[in-house]
Amino acid sequence: MRGQPIPAMPNRRLQRVRELLKREISTVIRREIPAAEAGLVSVNDVEVAGDLRSAVVFVSILGSTEQQRRGVALLHQHRHRIQDLVAHAVVLKYIPVLKFVQDESVERGNRVLQIIEELERTQTGPAEPEP
Repeated sequence: MRGQPIPAMPNRRLQRVRELLKREISTVIRREIPAAEAGLVSVNDVEVAGDLRSAVVFVSILGSTEQQRRGVALLHQHRHRIQDLVAHAVVLKYIPVLKFVQDESVERGNRVLQIIEELERTQTGPAEPEP
């Protein structure tokens, strides 16, 4: 067996680990980071490396531009504490090193929907009143 690559973790198990981490990270952030200061932080997804040693946490932050900026800064500042609290709540061989990334996919999706609505309005023209 020596020298052979280690098989990748089954997709199903990795998916369960991702969901578990997502739920626990969300809980910790809700408890530790004040919404008034950082806006409403939502964990959209967690991508975990196959060896469970690192994870990218995609977050969206609802609030003013200043709250969003402050929210990302607070997440980076409290990363070690968040990792420690997650480590106490989740039993895994390794607790991944977390990296927080602001996920703008929801905002982009809303913008695309807005553009589609505008195009539909311009193509159909103004609604004519019924007689």
